Amino acid sequence: MRRIIGIDPGSRFTGVGIIDCKDQTIQHVHHETVKCGDGDFPERLKIIFVAINNLVKQYQPHEMAIETVFMAKNANAAIKLGQARGAAICATVANDIVVHEYAPKAIKQAVVGKGGADKTQVQYMVKLLLKLDEKVQNDAADGLAVAICHANNRWAQQRLVANNTSNWRKF
Repeated sequence: MRRIIGIDPGSRFTGVGIIDCKDQTIQHVHHETVKCGDGDFPERLKIIFVAINNLVKQYQPHEMAIETVFMAKNANAAIKLGQARGAAICATVANDIVVHEYAPKAIKQAVVGKGGADKTQVQYMVKLLLKLDEKVQNDAADGLAVAICHANNRWAQQRLVANNTSNWRKF
């Protein structure tokens, strides 16, 4: 079994989702939205770092998946998003956890089936895939989607390695 923490970084809200995966099945463990508020930007980065660090210590994931920076509305927003990512990555790497990065379109493709899906479609599919009873808040659903994307990617890589190895042995 592998435990994956997925993170959708943001300077005001950071979505976090934790799943367990084994034998091509996924199971919900935890999700939450880290609320950073409107305070001083360095203080918001500290909130992200401390919250992710505490979650990593509590749930002890084996791997972390995080959304890459996309071109935001303006350069300043992209820089802030990159710094929020950095705070989350540092909190995870400080606990010796391997980090994997995925583009927003790849995450949506893995969860919804199309890279241009909107937030409500992602929310719906995360709830369906993880068999959750309650609706999951947008940012937390995005964090879970990142974790699901990584689980799907791991299974695909395992199948490719198994197929390549078995084909090689036939010759």
